[in-house]
Amino acid sequence: MSHHLQFYINGAWVDPVKPATLDVINPATEEAYTRISMGSAADVDRAVAAARAAFPAFSATTPAERLALLRRILAVYNERSEDIARAVSDEMGAPMSWARDAQTWAGRVHLEATITALENFSFESSRGGTRIVQEAIGVAALITPWNWPLNQIVCKVAPAIAAGCTVVLKPSEIAPISGIVFSEIMHAAGTPAGVYNMVNGDGPSVGQVMSGHKDVDMVSFTGSTRAGILVAKTAADTVKRVAQELGGKSPNIILEDADLESAVRKGVEGCMSNTGQSCDAPTRMLVPRARHAEALAIAKLAAESQKVGDPQAPDTVLGPVVSELQFNKIQGLIKVGIDEGATLVSGGLGRPEGLSRGYFVRPTVFGGVTPEMTVAREEIFGPVLVIMPYDSEEQAIAIANDTVYGLAAYVQSGNLEHARKVARQLRAGQVNINYPEWDTFAPFGGYKQSGNGREYADWGIHDFLEIKGIVGYGAQ
Repeated sequence: MSHHLQFYINGAWVDPVKPATLDVINPATEEAYTRISMGSAADVDRAVAAARAAFPAFSATTPAERLALLRRILAVYNERSEDIARAVSDEMGAPMSWARDAQTWAGRVHLEATITALENFSFESSRGGTRIVQEAIGVAALITPWNWPLNQIVCKVAPAIAAGCTVVLKPSEIAPISGIVFSEIMHAAGTPAGVYNMVNGDGPSVGQVMSGHKDVDMVSFTGSTRAGILVAKTAADTVKRVAQELGGKSPNIILEDADLESAVRKGVEGCMSNTGQSCDAPTRMLVPRARHAEALAIAKLAAESQKVGDPQAPDTVLGPVVSELQFNKIQGLIKVGIDEGATLVSGGLGRPEGLSRGYFVRPTVFGGVTPEMTVAREEIFGPVLVIMPYDSEEQAIAIANDTVYGLAAYVQSGNLEHARKVARQLRAGQVNINYPEWDTFAPFGGYKQSGNGREYADWGIHDFLEIKGIVGYGAQ
């Protein structure tokens, strides 16, 4: 039975209080392929009440009991992995290989990392006669985005469960089906009633209601900086904790001693993976001015090798962007880049050749970009790379840090000590040296307007804990 028109509340699939539906669009075809129900304040009230009622018993469970639950969730997740990949491909337009090997994989490895972190996590310690206790913060409202749906759902649900919290999840209404499959996984794994709840809906009707709800103790939000500000303002009236992972405009400094061909090619691929829809993508490439023209030639070849097309075709590398809204935004920013005088190296306006429908964007590279240009400052969230020349290392670092964002940064060098020195000067929550493998145990989160709090493994568990000092605990 399909649960697309239902919510998951208090251990059961339920109909919305007030019937209302939304078409889910496949961005590769621009056609609706299913519908979901859209929630209201009444549905949020039911879900929060269930989570609040379940909290006393669940927060009193042992770490071993919560570990057992997470291991069951992981086992069912692995059984349903093809269903997850199919959902992600349909709702996002992700190529099936990417849906399996990146999107679905991300949820799996974050579950595994949280399990490992919980196996080694200490919830209590002593300082003299005082006992320091870390305990679950309470009911957590989790609001997740469409661009990495399983990554973000798991990066919130798993550490919340590990900490002993109960949760209400609102997946993105743009890419909601993977969230419904995940809810089926939570049910099949035997999650106690009320511990995990899911309500679909939009930001104003569900997300903001969750954020301001008097019985919600914490909000964890991933999305745009604009939406994050609204969540924080709404949550402020009840003085609840807000953890946020927001936008980015991440610099990628290619130093003089880097292998330029490899650094530029991998930088293009990193920027455009997931069709450019990653908040930590290396979207601003900084290259020595003397090698700017050479870098543009390498980037052009790399961008033009990115095969855009049908997500079901085996050779497709990039699918469409997620929606008409995103497509129009990206097209508008590409036009602004051209109008402001950036050099169009590859790509540009319109769909790629041979594609007449679907929200497909031409992989685009701009050169000669200066720090004041719109494309150097605004998050585009599509397969668009800007290349910026610099005259000195000090100038490169200054340009890299000249942004309201601070989620990620990248440094490429043939000398590790050199790269480390530059990395320490970058104002970002995560700095990547020479395109390392994804580390699910490294803290992930932002400086400045890229948010607050940290996710992944034990860093994520800490966000869902309160700290209690019991003074005199060790007194005789």
